[in-house]
Amino acid sequence: MNTKVQKITEHNREKVYSKVFSIRSHADFEEAALYMFRLHYQYNPVYSKFCEILHVAPESIHSIANIPCLPVNVFRNHKVLLEYANTSDYFESSGTSGSVQGRHFVYDFELYERSFLNGFRHFCGNPEDYVFMALLPAYLERPHSSLVHMAKKLIEKSADALSEFYLYDHEKLNENLKKAIALNKNIILFGVSFALLDFAAKYSIDYPDLILMETGGMKGRREELTREELHAELKKSFPSSEIHSEYGMTELLSQAYSTENGIFQSPPWMKVLLRDISDPLSTPPNRNRGALNIIDLANVWSCPFLATDDMGILHDDGSFEILGRLDYSVMRGCNVMID
Repeated sequence: MNTKVQKITEHNREKVYSKVFSIRSHADFEEAALYMFRLHYQYNPVYSKFCEILHVAPESIHSIANIPCLPVNVFRNHKVLLEYANTSDYFESSGTSGSVQGRHFVYDFELYERSFLNGFRHFCGNPEDYVFMALLPAYLERPHSSLVHMAKKLIEKSADALSEFYLYDHEKLNENLKKAIALNKNIILFGVSFALLDFAAKYSIDYPDLILMETGGMKGRREELTREELHAELKKSFPSSEIHSEYGMTELLSQAYSTENGIFQSPPWMKVLLRDISDPLSTPPNRNRGALNIIDLANVWSCPFLATDDMGILHDDGSFEILGRLDYSVMRGCNVMID
């Protein structure tokens, strides 16, 4: 197998992007992922070093199941980027007080917008058909939030006068929800979990064309709840609304969505795999429960192959559930990269 590939340039990048977003089958995905692996092994210094630590050579990789996934913690201490993709622009993880925040350097913001807009259309329809009300206080107060960037673009695409951000102004949000309801609008209330709960504690709205899109995260503001407990609590104040979930992270340019039962579906260019919690190159013993690896082919310029800190269940159809976070332990072969 020829493991050498050409650089992505201004002249061929659209061809690469089109291939990513036109994936229709497992064979398409496998071909694109193997191309991305060879590209990043050759031109991504951080990822190449990681593979060398694990003694993985490009000629030994013939399937996506064997592609090494880079721990997301590496983004805290390294600039993960193709060596010729120079940029100082980045998204930054929220982190916790005193922790080192991860930075995802973004060479092409239009690629990120293309990814999340295509993903939204795939699961939810056209943004132009909705009023977006974004309740993201913990994120809106940060200048490098990928979630705020996504919500801002969805609001722009909506072009509805009632679409906007809200910080802590629950009264105004409630007033605008009533205005949108009076006009029979389709509404998405996009919110971080603790903010949605705070709003639900004050107001109750019974409207079937309102979707609550929760993005997870208590950020230390409230006691952590399971997704089932969170949705049950929100249902008390929004009895006829659908409650959906969005799964994303700073290190990804794509998102998965759950429209019911906490079961997430990925867009065609994103795939979830499982790994053993103690070995980055092994599958878990029971085959359907373990730590989550994600291949996000929209991460053309940074790294498409990520080992997350999330535990989950993977179903036969590729859908998945989130069980919680891993207790941090440095995986074999990763300590050199994280230090």
